[in-house]
Amino acid sequence: QVQLVESGGGLVQTGGSLRLSCAASGRTFSDYRVGWFRQAPGKERVLVATISRSGAGTFYAVFVKGRFTISRDNARNTVYLQMNSLKPEDTAVYYCAADRAYTERASAAQSEFDYWGQGTQVTVSS
Repeated sequence: QVQLVESGGGLVQTGGSLRLSCAASGRTFSDYRVGWFRQAPGKERVLVATISRSGAGTFYAVFVKGRFTISRDNARNTVYLQMNSLKPEDTAVYYCAADRAYTERASAAQSEFDYWGQGTQVTVSS
């Protein structure tokens, strides 16, 4: 079992920045691929970014590429999502999720992630 807790959400103006954190406890964190997902009101939850076990590999959804950066600190059992140039359409609840991984592959389907946090709200005002 892995427990995940997100933090860092809030209200920001268009063009602003936020850094989300996902703190993990339980199993050996470096054994898990981690992803950030988001769900906007009335929409399905979608993948934002994923990072491999060591952090060497990353994957981004097209709509955040160049603006968001995912990273991890395995010594601190934490994954980060740096979000820059935020837009109103980035408004959503952001979730982190973990998937027990046996390779360094970063990309993964949402269905592969077994452990989920409770989410943190990000609101971007226009």
